[in-house]
Amino acid sequence: MLIPRPRVQTPGVGAFALDRSTRITATPEVESTAQYLQGVLRPSTGLPLFGTASVADAGIVLRLADDTEAQGLQAGPADDRSESFRLTVTADRVEIVGGGPAGVFYGAQAFLQLLPADVYRAARITPDGADEPWTVAAVTVEDAPAFAWRGFMLDVARTFRTKHEVLRVIDQIAAHRINRFHFHLTEDQGWRIEIRKYPRLTDVGAWRTESQVGAHVPGADGELTPAAFDGRPHGGYYTQDDIREIVAYAAERFVTVVPEIETPGHVRAALAAYPELGVHPDRELGVWTEWGIAKDILNTEDSTVRFFQDVLDEVMALFPSEYIGIGGDECPKDQWVGDARTQERIRELGLDDEEQLQAWFVGRLGEHVERAGRRIFGWDEILEGGTLSRSATILSWRGMQGAITAARRGYDVISVPDDQAYFDYRQSDLASEPIPVAITLTTADVHAFDPVPAELDEAEAAHVIGGQANMWTEHVDTARRLDYMLFPRLVALAEALWSADVAGPRDLAEFEGRLGEHLARLEAMGIEYRHESGPFPWEQRPGVPGRPSSREDRAAFIAAITANIAD
Repeated sequence: MLIPRPRVQTPGVGAFALDRSTRITATPEVESTAQYLQGVLRPSTGLPLFGTASVADAGIVLRLADDTEAQGLQAGPADDRSESFRLTVTADRVEIVGGGPAGVFYGAQAFLQLLPADVYRAARITPDGADEPWTVAAVTVEDAPAFAWRGFMLDVARTFRTKHEVLRVIDQIAAHRINRFHFHLTEDQGWRIEIRKYPRLTDVGAWRTESQVGAHVPGADGELTPAAFDGRPHGGYYTQDDIREIVAYAAERFVTVVPEIETPGHVRAALAAYPELGVHPDRELGVWTEWGIAKDILNTEDSTVRFFQDVLDEVMALFPSEYIGIGGDECPKDQWVGDARTQERIRELGLDDEEQLQAWFVGRLGEHVERAGRRIFGWDEILEGGTLSRSATILSWRGMQGAITAARRGYDVISVPDDQAYFDYRQSDLASEPIPVAITLTTADVHAFDPVPAELDEAEAAHVIGGQANMWTEHVDTARRLDYMLFPRLVALAEALWSADVAGPRDLAEFEGRLGEHLARLEAMGIEYRHESGPFPWEQRPGVPGRPSSREDRAAFIAAITANIAD
């Protein structure tokens, strides 16, 4: 049973058997997918699965559709068929035909799911000495995605993930046909990408002395204070060669890595390295050890703009992505309000207030990115100030109001509402849930996620190019805890963004039936997913405070902070 749910799945007669005579052939455009398929199949089946140049000798054929065939494939968003595929399994042959190379890759993923779950293991296993042949029931699968942008964001700034762990996540999302990896690289708590022109960004900014444990709690005076600190230094960064490797590895799996450099807030790590970028350059700041939002932000001098333009130049040289993230969220403006030089700067630029000053700063970076032939994307706060370039794309995270406002103003939108797509949120109301953060977000909640707000008409809805989930990592400090927070919710996300309602009305019970079988695949992949019964003892963190919140509290909060972007 396939995940995501296909548009068309028609059973055939008989079955295809993989054996030592099975050969794979691929047209030149999709040879990388043939190599990928061999790389998955050979260890688990123990079969050589050699390639062959002859279609007549091949049992498994991978190729692009010709012009006539392409018109017969299922159509993706905006009538695009580059990610569409047709998988045909008969007793004699497996044929995967794609509208583009990505479509062939996704057809290969569907083919793998038709095999026993042990196909995802790294070595051949023969329980009880049995050596059963590997077979696939005859079937035809025709499919295409509902949305062009099917994304996942990983925050590596608050908790660093090694290169190996990042590559593992890319494998996981690629297997679920997620095609955008949003790489959140900088924060108050750490700077994770080597910038050769400014080496202190990683020499200093990549390391903090310790980390907060749990969420902030009310102190005796009612102010929120850190619950505790762990006393352990934490840090790390990716060299430019690491980044090139990650980008290339992802591209082979048809995942585009889209980088994000936070500005003008969430920059304490950068200010620790280069204090002159801040409103108060005379202050000695360390990389922030707390969670939440540091009040230290960038000044808006031309030299600071040039600094970040230089940073973006090196970023764009490393990432071929059309989209370059510039942040823009949660920028506290207290320092700008209280600083005489910043107030003078507002008058010099002919602006009305601090909101317009942030818009001016974002606009300068946006113009620089556009001159390089790219597009910026940023969180929905960049809508505030009224001067955003039409080429910008909005990440709507504070509910769906940002998506509604942006689409009505003609901006492209990626929906990532926190109450439907934030994977740092708790998964149940159980007391044993590790570090309970905010509202409960279950697999069923994610399965119901629709990136297109119901309030939009057809023309406005066309601006919603897709959605994504965000994985913030304040409290996710190991690879196995990352698995626990991602799965099985990421499986539901994949179905919500690939299948949506195009393959028929969503049926949670039917999805859960397929998910039950899919869990065996996750186990074979070595993914330590959250079990339906709740967290196992080693997944719990008793005594570590969370950030509980009801949906009513959240709704009031979101309404307050989005009031100035609502129509």
